[in-house]
Amino acid sequence: MIEEFQNFIVALGLGEMQTLIVSRGTVLLAVALIAYIANLIAKKIIVRVMIGVVRRSKTDWDDPLVERGVFTKLSHLAPALVIGATASTAFQASQALIELAKQAADVYMLIIGILVVNAFLDAVNDVYQKFEVSKRVPIRTYTQVIKIGVTVAALIFVLSIVMDKEPWVFLSGIGALTAVLLLVFKDTLLGFVASIQLVAHDMLRPGDWIEMPNFGADGDVTEITLNTVKVQNWDKTITTIPTYALISGSFKNWRGMSESGGRRIKRSVHIDVNSIKFSTPEMIEKFSKIEMLRDYIERKQQELSDHNRRKGIDESVLVNGRRMTNVGTFRVYLIEYLRRHPKINNEMTFLVRQLQPTDKGLPIEIYVFSNDQRWVQYEDVQADIFDHIFAALPEFGLRPFQDTTGHDIVRGAEGLRASGTTS
Repeated sequence: MIEEFQNFIVALGLGEMQTLIVSRGTVLLAVALIAYIANLIAKKIIVRVMIGVVRRSKTDWDDPLVERGVFTKLSHLAPALVIGATASTAFQASQALIELAKQAADVYMLIIGILVVNAFLDAVNDVYQKFEVSKRVPIRTYTQVIKIGVTVAALIFVLSIVMDKEPWVFLSGIGALTAVLLLVFKDTLLGFVASIQLVAHDMLRPGDWIEMPNFGADGDVTEITLNTVKVQNWDKTITTIPTYALISGSFKNWRGMSESGGRRIKRSVHIDVNSIKFSTPEMIEKFSKIEMLRDYIERKQQELSDHNRRKGIDESVLVNGRRMTNVGTFRVYLIEYLRRHPKINNEMTFLVRQLQPTDKGLPIEIYVFSNDQRWVQYEDVQADIFDHIFAALPEFGLRPFQDTTGHDIVRGAEGLRASGTTS
């Protein structure tokens, strides 16, 4: 066909050189036009049809293929295939040009292949994220490893095409450069091994709340990649941590708290020991009017009276026998109050106890679990409980311990002056 076209040009009266230039130029222009048309057909017709099919499908697993541009990237293969298929015809007068065109087409197709594989792996990860298992076993790390492997393999083939050598030649060269590659890809290799350990031992998942003070991390894990773990801190800042640092160091994961159904409240109120005393009949009568203590007071009074009567205790002396105290009754009140609190999980550890007295007074520790794990709501529950505790202390004749302040000294001095003036 080309020879016929050349004969036609010669018949027009052009010289040999002009005929060669016109014929080759025309062929090249025709190849370029065909490649352009193939590209338009692939993008404007085939890709649009594929996207339309995906959009109309009832499944959603194929949507990421469109969102990641897999079909669009595949369409770039069309012109390369045209050039590779027509190279022998277009450059039949020059074997060197034929080889060059085929090499260029092959290299171009390999590059497009890398882009397609990377986009496809991203789409696979997007689909996987829609499943519940993705929260326990993220695969982004493994898709990144596959991307690296595919890219390295493609580059080796590109070099073999450009330099016209077998791929095994370059593979043997890579073996000789193993030490250098280990140094260059140290972080990647460490991250890959670390990510396998994190997943195998279920140490970390996207969405976990972790603390790692060495890196200033305190928040939710948003992404786990081959080299880094991204954490959005409570103040909305972002901290990136090397993946292998989570294995070589230590971190706190709050997932156990989230899955337990409760969040711990562990706080103490310090009682002024000078306000602790035996309960007088008047105090007992007052306590018995408290709804949550009514049954306890009646039962306890009967128990103590029976015990003291059996032992023949002289109750005219307060320290003889067994007696109720205001701090003991207050502790029972706290237990009953917390048992009935709608925000306390009674199925988990529940403890109201005295700790070792110190120079700050007698600590009464609350060790319970809130059934609302959300941070803001948890803080509200904790604050409401201790608001009530401090307000209830005077009802039991107790005082919270507080260090002396300047205001206390001034008020004491004023009291002394007043008493001196009166006297």
